[in-house]
Amino acid sequence: MINAVHTLIYSENPEADRAFLRDVLGFPHVDSGGGWLIFKLPPGEVGVHPAHGDRGTELHFMCDDIKATVAELTANGVQVTAPLSEREYGIETSIRLPGGGQVGLYEPRHPVAYDL
Repeated sequence: MINAVHTLIYSENPEADRAFLRDVLGFPHVDSGGGWLIFKLPPGEVGVHPAHGDRGTELHFMCDDIKATVAELTANGVQVTAPLSEREYGIETSIRLPGGGQVGLYEPRHPVAYDL
């Protein structure tokens, strides 16, 4: 049976993004060979949203206090790419990865499944 999820982040600068996940976010990791790091992520969950056409998938990091998390990340040089937005499901923003990509960041205001 399925026992885990492997998430991919495509990057124009994978070394910088690996360093970000390792050094800024502090995610534990293994080296699968030649500096190819694979990171342990925090607990996760998946939601399925309605869409018209192929919208792909998105990655969002979740936090308990988005204002404190944004302050900590920006103090570490992380660029926040959107203002905090109040939504029905929580408060969201996005951050830029060193390799140029973006990931979402949000404080949920809905029941969470990651700690079931």
